Amino acid sequence: MKKIIIGVVREGKVPPDMRVPLTPSQCVKLQTIYPHVSVIVQPSPIRAYADHQYVELGIEMKEDLSECDILIGVKEVNVEDLIPNKKYLFFSHTFKKQPYNRKLLRAILEKKIQLIDYEVLKDKKNKRIIGFGRYAGIVGCYNGFLTYGLKHNLYALKPANQCANRKEVEQELKKVVLPKHTKIVLTGFGRVGHGAQEIMELLPIKEVSPNEFLNENFNEPVYAHLEVEDYYAARNGNEFDKESFYSQPQLFKSTFKRYLSKADMYIPCHYWSADADFIFTREDLKVDNLRLSVVADISCDVDGPVACTIRSSVIADPIYGYDPITEKEVDFRNENAIAVMAVDNLPCELPLDASEHFGNELIMEVFPALVKEDSDDVIARASQTSLEGELTPNFSYLDDYVAGKE
Repeated sequence: MKKIIIGVVREGKVPPDMRVPLTPSQCVKLQTIYPHVSVIVQPSPIRAYADHQYVELGIEMKEDLSECDILIGVKEVNVEDLIPNKKYLFFSHTFKKQPYNRKLLRAILEKKIQLIDYEVLKDKKNKRIIGFGRYAGIVGCYNGFLTYGLKHNLYALKPANQCANRKEVEQELKKVVLPKHTKIVLTGFGRVGHGAQEIMELLPIKEVSPNEFLNENFNEPVYAHLEVEDYYAARNGNEFDKESFYSQPQLFKSTFKRYLSKADMYIPCHYWSADADFIFTREDLKVDNLRLSVVADISCDVDGPVACTIRSSVIADPIYGYDPITEKEVDFRNENAIAVMAVDNLPCELPLDASEHFGNELIMEVFPALVKEDSDDVIARASQTSLEGELTPNFSYLDDYVAGKE
């Protein structure tokens, strides 16, 4: 079988990202599973896994990756670092026509690079096969309880990025003591939602149904994990149909407003379509019986479906306050403020654990198609560009975006 050289690139974005697509032991595992594959790692001073950890396991460390056939990273590769005529795998943030990465996609086309975007890698059933969503959910949910403790002066958790690993995060959660009347609501059941659920299950909080959450009082902390039919309804009054909701979200209206007077904390983990109704608006928050005091917005759609998320925040300063009356940012400790946690790169807070999880998914779900046989066209369907310097048919809709017409 033809020899294939995989290059692990140095992350070049600012602020720096400490995650890696493959840990040192995973590089060894990959070469063991596929003897025709060898891995070269570009030196980096910022990785969560140090250079010597790769070298000590026999992985070649080299600045020049031009001999590699396939180059893999995590975040966008800087334009000046792109090597022409190669295959690249990373999160490009271009397939939604993000304006800030138009220059990157143009450079990829000019350099005749085959861009395989992690975010659009899907199986034959059109289900995503790789991502950092689980750890976004884990860290975001943890940050929600960190925020709740600070907002109400109940307890103090160590920031996740100061914890050595997930095990220490779980130890910190033992400090969480909630008032018996506390009520929390979550939305979203994908990778992010299930990651958040992992944290909820470590806490002394009882799960209740949406109906119980809205209509009953409890003598212990509770939470409800909402399906879309629990907070959206058909505008025409017909019975909720999930397939229709996902194909024509504009035909549905949000019913989430009723939770605002019942929930102390909201943890959004959903995927939201721009065609869908806002989950709640700024006007919805201008009510006398508002109970909501903390939002841990893991989904982080700025100025979108969760009205109090007026900007994203950063790991070093993750919480800000939103005043529902003035619609302005304030100190989150203000009595009337909703404390908002809206960090948009949450997995970076636990880079060791997040990297290991991601690398395992790469080895199980992606590399078989990438370095062996791609019978289901997994790689072909996720390739936005070709080695001929053209957009592939699946991504021809990006033509005007590349040309700057939209």
